[in-house]
Amino acid sequence: MTTSATDDAELIEQGRKLFAGQWHFTHAAPSIAALPPMGAMEVAFAGRSNVGKSSLINALTGQTTLARTSHTPGRTQELIFFEGPDKVPLRLVDMPGYGYAAAPKTKVASWTALIHQFLLGRASLARVYVLIDARHGLKDVDQEVLTTLDKSAVSYQLVLTKADQIKPAELAARVAETEAALARHPAAFPQVLATSSRAGTGMAELRAAMARLLRERGA
Repeated sequence: MTTSATDDAELIEQGRKLFAGQWHFTHAAPSIAALPPMGAMEVAFAGRSNVGKSSLINALTGQTTLARTSHTPGRTQELIFFEGPDKVPLRLVDMPGYGYAAAPKTKVASWTALIHQFLLGRASLARVYVLIDARHGLKDVDQEVLTTLDKSAVSYQLVLTKADQIKPAELAARVAETEAALARHPAAFPQVLATSSRAGTGMAELRAAMARLLRERGA
């Protein structure tokens, strides 16, 4: 989808305003039965364990301790919900990491099932941002999740994290190969965003993408 420079600038400003206020934790759901009632539009963040979901949420909101970060894969074991100021019609959902995690296999299986159930049955979920480590690219376990998202008919977009940790030419090649891979996935948004939570790269564009979603849904 092409947009004018004016439209892009407006969306970036709307995105900035979305995250200008104080965001806060509201719910931790270890099961589908414990989910909060549907209301505001939701966007969720998925990705392999330790890909940087919590760091990205902190960078988006400008709050360094909003989402708990850890160097130990598998620390997030529930669906964690965050909301902004009262008039912001948006929720962020930090999902448990998939793939390897430093937890018993039964626990990993239970929260993997939780992820899949959430993706398949949440009408207020507008988009899933699937985070991919820019240093490593798409892995088989990512492809499995993309296939699940295709089946669930939930719109999703790929976000490369830790983009500051590879050279610009390598990053450009990683973006190109990732976008090429998305051609096989019908529910995927075609553009890949490159981000760095540490440097702030791509945050304005990601906020603008959420502002666009709100506009499209009339929120």
